[in-house]
Amino acid sequence: MPSCFLSSFILYFRMLSKIKTIKELRPLLDILRAAGTKIVFTNGCFDLIHTGHTRYLAKARSFGDILIVAVNSDASVRRIKGEKRPINPQDERAETLAALESVDFVTIFDEPDPHMIISELQPDVLVKGGDWPVEKIVGRDIVEERGGKVISVPYIEGASTTGIIEKIVKRYGKGGKVRG
Repeated sequence: MPSCFLSSFILYFRMLSKIKTIKELRPLLDILRAAGTKIVFTNGCFDLIHTGHTRYLAKARSFGDILIVAVNSDASVRRIKGEKRPINPQDERAETLAALESVDFVTIFDEPDPHMIISELQPDVLVKGGDWPVEKIVGRDIVEERGGKVISVPYIEGASTTGIIEKIVKRYGKGGKVRG
């Protein structure tokens, strides 16, 4: 039993060690960049993680050596999506993302868009989902000015948090009971 507990503790610690502040990330990225590491950045709300997210993040990771995911804070999500969102709090969203193999670091930001973080972290590659045309991707100017790439990954039709929420409300709304 103790070795099972220890293994679980180590995995949990590794996952949490992926969650960093921007201040913590900056010197790490300077070291990685000096070693020739290609840094990929993406951001989003990531409220209810689904296959669209996991496929998108795996694809984003394929464009470089490490993937940083910046997660909108709860306040930021409310400003973007409305008062009923997020469903999951920022710390849980960050922890879930950190558990994914494709994600190397997670940070949380409170601004309405990631321009400041992109400016601070200076990624080599900036990736967003296909619902964002390249010319509208926030931070494009920063990344391209340094000679980096900005990529819009094709959107996975039917895979959305809003769609999941609507499906749950349709099935279980108005007195619908969840069995389990």
